[in-house]
Amino acid sequence: MPLDPQVKAFLDQMTAMPRLKMSDMPLSLSRQSFAQMMAMMGPHDVPVGKVQNITLAGPAGEIRARVYSPIAAGGEALPALVYFHGGGFVTGDLETHDGLCRLIAHEGGFLVVAVDYRLAPEHKWPAQIDDAFAATRWVFANAPSLGIDAGRIAIGGDSAGGHLAACVTQMVKAHGGLKIAFQLLMFPGTEFTTDTGSMQRFAVGYMMEKQTIEWFYSQVLPDGTDRASAKISPLLAKDFSGLPPAYIMLGGYDPLHDEGLAYAQKLEAAGVKVTVADYADMVHCFIYLQSVLPQAHDAVAKAAEAVAQALDQA
Repeated sequence: MPLDPQVKAFLDQMTAMPRLKMSDMPLSLSRQSFAQMMAMMGPHDVPVGKVQNITLAGPAGEIRARVYSPIAAGGEALPALVYFHGGGFVTGDLETHDGLCRLIAHEGGFLVVAVDYRLAPEHKWPAQIDDAFAATRWVFANAPSLGIDAGRIAIGGDSAGGHLAACVTQMVKAHGGLKIAFQLLMFPGTEFTTDTGSMQRFAVGYMMEKQTIEWFYSQVLPDGTDRASAKISPLLAKDFSGLPPAYIMLGGYDPLHDEGLAYAQKLEAAGVKVTVADYADMVHCFIYLQSVLPQAHDAVAKAAEAVAQALDQA
């Protein structure tokens, strides 16, 4: 399927603007550039019932988080989605994904707990997954005080956040004691070798580029890291049975497409219920482009609805 015409026009416009690649910018400018794009393109003025900034107990101190309650939440305990933002483990924070989290809470009618995990290169792996796992456990332990039904908690994220969500579900399974009801993986990175077919086909010119992905990985992974370890590359885990059902969103022109699809296939082969929303004419994380693409809102709404339906049945 050809690339969506609106996406192509947007990419052509971006190409015509002379700018440094993220990997060539100073770190502070990379983060600023990503934040500006999200502020300009992301959803605005999404109504929610309440937004609360909180701190969670983490392995290296407090972790900032933000709780989004839907309108007319009432007094009963609600289902919730623990959410990890994208940004290559290097950029992104509570502010860049504020509009997206508001939209998910609004469309899904459940609580969203956004987690501000530590970023690279100041904090190398496994700081990010340690924070994500600790935050997940904290939400379960403190569900009553947050107004959350602990029996109906999902995990999710986009891009790097989708990677963290996939890793967390595997860690929860390995450690036991908690039951994640559902996982929402949007454009997830699932292995760090960068040698898939889609990584080669869409290496340049499709929103997210292979060079940038490799730069992200070089920032987050310590020297000498075994990229084939299942602790880092969840696609390479040996056993996928018993993992929570999943909704996996993909973009047909995304370098991460094939590893996301492979993850869905491994879940299905292990008997896990999986819905794959493969937007064949879209690029990586097109859901960020809310002000450009009408499909971006629809895609988020459908994903939120899938999470809501799964949590209602949990």
